[in-house]
Amino acid sequence: MTRLPQIALLSDGRRLHLQDGPIDLIVEARGRADAVRAAYEAAARRFTGLLDELCAELPELRTSAERQTSLRGVVARRMHAAVAPYAPDCFITPMAAVAGSVAEEILGAMTGAASLDHAYVNNGGDIALHLGRGEHFSVGLMDRPDREGVMRTMRVDSNDAVRGIATSGRHGRSFSLGIADAVTVLAVTASQADAAATVIANAVDLPGHPAITRLPANELQPDSDLGARLVTRAVGELSQNEITAALESGAECARQLIDRGLIEGAVLQLCGDMLVIGPKDIERQRPRPAMLENAVHA
Repeated sequence: MTRLPQIALLSDGRRLHLQDGPIDLIVEARGRADAVRAAYEAAARRFTGLLDELCAELPELRTSAERQTSLRGVVARRMHAAVAPYAPDCFITPMAAVAGSVAEEILGAMTGAASLDHAYVNNGGDIALHLGRGEHFSVGLMDRPDREGVMRTMRVDSNDAVRGIATSGRHGRSFSLGIADAVTVLAVTASQADAAATVIANAVDLPGHPAITRLPANELQPDSDLGARLVTRAVGELSQNEITAALESGAECARQLIDRGLIEGAVLQLCGDMLVIGPKDIERQRPRPAMLENAVHA
């Protein structure tokens, strides 16, 4: 390793910022002062060198998860495990779960070092949670990941199974094969949520539609793990029926993942419309705060 990551408390004195190359984490822990200090020290130790571990196995991390893995790193293997359930049905690489897997690893280092009441690691919107008894976590739900301003919030309670939240879509940090503005997934772990958000966002689509501009991923980013696969660059005007059809395609994917036990729920957004998928209810309408609260507990 030829560089050291940036590690510092934010100005509020409560949250820790960890940054190394493309990895940019916001971390917060609550509990006794000595426990929080120990957790932050553990997070910093584990974070140092983590990017180098991933880079050492990057060629395999960028190949299809359908191949038998020889990955050695704990985070790399977690990434592969998160995407493996999807490999028989679609092209996916472990990189689809990198952000959630990193968040999960840092959170594990923190909770392994100290007894905490509440903690989270936010890796660019992919979040790993620790909630002690009676604790809860409120997450802002953006209408588009590339815009500022919280659209709505949803709450995860300590008695919920959810400990991972991730968002994917065509406006996010990575390329998308679909047209969703955003798909937010709730799952048992952050790595599982990250992988599933990618898969569902890809499923929100209108294949061959003339209003959708697509380009080969490797023309935009030569080392993209998607190679020459067409990724969405722009979405023109769509009719209400077309928006409904695209969302329903993603919704059916989300329902199947719930049935398989891979996710707990999902919120799909396209052109101002929202579809909330949970194990007990399916609703489609304009955003309402109560609907998002129900999505967590459905």
